[in-house]
Amino acid sequence: MRRTGRSQAVFNFLRSIDYLQLLVMAALLGVGLIFIRSTGLQIDTEASRGFFHRQLWWIVVGAGGYILFSLLDYRSFFCRSAMIMGYLLALILLVAVLFFGLKVFGATRWLNIFGFRLQPSEPAKLMVIGMMAEVFSAPRLKNNKLLCIFLAGLTVALPFFLIVIEPDLGSALVLLPVAGAMLFCFGIKWRYVALGLAAIAAGISFILLDSFREDPLLLRNYQRDRIKIFLNPGSDRGNRGHNAFQAKLAVGSGGLSGTGIGKGTQNELGFLPHTVSNNDFIFSVIAEETGFLGSSALLLLYGLLLYSILRTAFMVSGYGRYLASGICTLIFCHVFINIGMSAGIAPVTGLPLPLVSYGGSFILTAMITLGIMQSVYRHARLDEMDF
Repeated sequence: MRRTGRSQAVFNFLRSIDYLQLLVMAALLGVGLIFIRSTGLQIDTEASRGFFHRQLWWIVVGAGGYILFSLLDYRSFFCRSAMIMGYLLALILLVAVLFFGLKVFGATRWLNIFGFRLQPSEPAKLMVIGMMAEVFSAPRLKNNKLLCIFLAGLTVALPFFLIVIEPDLGSALVLLPVAGAMLFCFGIKWRYVALGLAAIAAGISFILLDSFREDPLLLRNYQRDRIKIFLNPGSDRGNRGHNAFQAKLAVGSGGLSGTGIGKGTQNELGFLPHTVSNNDFIFSVIAEETGFLGSSALLLLYGLLLYSILRTAFMVSGYGRYLASGICTLIFCHVFINIGMSAGIAPVTGLPLPLVSYGGSFILTAMITLGIMQSVYRHARLDEMDF
């Protein structure tokens, strides 16, 4: 039966969707809602119940952004110009945070915009990826790799230092492996890769040595204490190390199948503080209440999400591949560090678990990011069909 032009367009559209990515994203958002609700049940106050409703609202808004960016052609002048303008806006907002930001738990990371609290460092990560992809794929710069690398370094350095000043060292450091992955896709020579790794190792060594100083040169006192506690977990369980210790204890107490949703004792009795149980340490709640089986299922979902993005990266070249490599690395770093905090294999940094942790800025950014990846996949598939 011959299809009309409109029905053929609809058919091609449905064939071009990355259903794996879409289903995994929906599953992770559902997991987040379940366990944000679970942490709220333990406190059972109006404020705690509000976390669930606000997260649901942000998901609805994020779904709008996801659909919009999925439908747009990521290669269009409009989208690429929006990335450049978004990068410049992100820099402005990061500067504004330093002067007009809200101070929460000793850090100035948020702006109050029309009653909504925005953390500019979250969308800034996506804008850095978009801007670096633009630099690497610019026709006028392709023949001058040294200039490309310099401009890419400048693209990362500006938001990096602005985020460090807030202070939010964890979010700033995530930009380094993202930039490294994109440079690798750009085709940087192995000797420069080795030089970069040596520089990163030197930087980590300096940070570790600085943490042992009574008056650190680079680190804030709380950052120094976090590193010390990571290196010696039992040194201050009653104070600075309390959250990390209780999070690790919650993971271990889950056993094979967990205690049941809403029945985690570490969460229920408040040993895992409610100020962090629905965001930084939500994996600890999931691990305690669903056990090894539930934690493994969550890791499988993230594995499938990363696979879908990597699959897309190999389907395209140039601008699309740079976007995919940066986004894949960003999500991997967030997952690894967040879960590592709960398991005691990474220092506490405050990075949220993608699509699961409570927080409007990151949910909105993550869903728009995946919308862009859906656009990359869709247009790669449509190009195959046209061919």
